Amino acid sequence: MSNRTDTGDAAAKAPHAITDVARSAGVSSRTLRHYDAIGLLPATAVGDGGLRRYDDRALVRLQRILLLRGLGLGLPEIRRVLDGEQDDVAALTAHVAWLERERDRLARQLAAVRTTITRIEEGTDMTTTDTFDGFDQTRFKQEVSERWGADAWERGARWWESKDADGKQAFQAEQRAIAEDAAALAASGEGPTSAAGVALARRQFAWLAQATPPAELTADRFRTLADMYVQDERFTHAFEWAGAGALRALRDAMHALADAGL
Repeated sequence: MSNRTDTGDAAAKAPHAITDVARSAGVSSRTLRHYDAIGLLPATAVGDGGLRRYDDRALVRLQRILLLRGLGLGLPEIRRVLDGEQDDVAALTAHVAWLERERDRLARQLAAVRTTITRIEEGTDMTTTDTFDGFDQTRFKQEVSERWGADAWERGARWWESKDADGKQAFQAEQRAIAEDAAALAASGEGPTSAAGVALARRQFAWLAQATPPAELTADRFRTLADMYVQDERFTHAFEWAGAGALRALRDAMHALADAGL
C-alpha cells in the first residue's frame, strides 16, 4: 500500500474519495475508517479536512477484503492473508476459481430444488443423487478447522450423525423458530438489549450449545459466529426467509449478550 500524504494534490494521487468508495462497495464510511485505523486498508492520501482518498491499488485491496469476508474470515485473518501475498493478480485469480466453483455449486442446488418441485407435482419418486446434488456440507470443514481447531469439525460431524431423524428435524425446526423470533424482533423495533433481544440471544446460545461444548462456546466465539451470519451469504437463506432484518437483529442481540458476558 502507498504511504498516505497530506499534500494539496491528494485528489490527483488518490482520485477515489471515501464516500464514493463506500457507496460503490456497499460498506459504510465508518467501516472504511475502521479498516484504516487497524491497518487493514490504509487510506492512500488524506486531503483537506481529513478526507480520506484511495488509489486504484487500494480499491483492489478492498475488493480482496470483501471477497475474503465472503469466505467467512475475520479481519485479523484477512490482514494476515493479504500481508502475506504480494501478487494481486495471482490472488484474484484464485478468488475467481473459488467463485466459479460456488457458482457451479449453487447452479446444481437450484437444479436439484427445481427437480424436487417437479417430482412432487408429478408424484414421481425421488432419487438421492438428484435431490442432494450441490449440497455437500463438507465445504465448511476447512474454515471451521482454521477457526476453532482441527477436531472442531469432526466433533460437530459426529454429533450430527449421532442424532436420529427426529432429532435432526427438531434441531432444524428450532433454527427456523429462532429465525422467526429474529424477524419479529427486527419488525418490532426493540433493541438488542430488550427482553425480547436477550431472550433471542439466549435461545440461539442454547441452540448452538447442543453441538458445541459449553466451555468452548465463549463470548468471543459467540460474537464471531454472530458476525459470520451477516457477512456470509450462505447463512442468508437460513434466517432472512422469516423476514427482512432477521439476521442483523440476531447478530446485534448476540453481540449484546456476548458483551454482557453471556
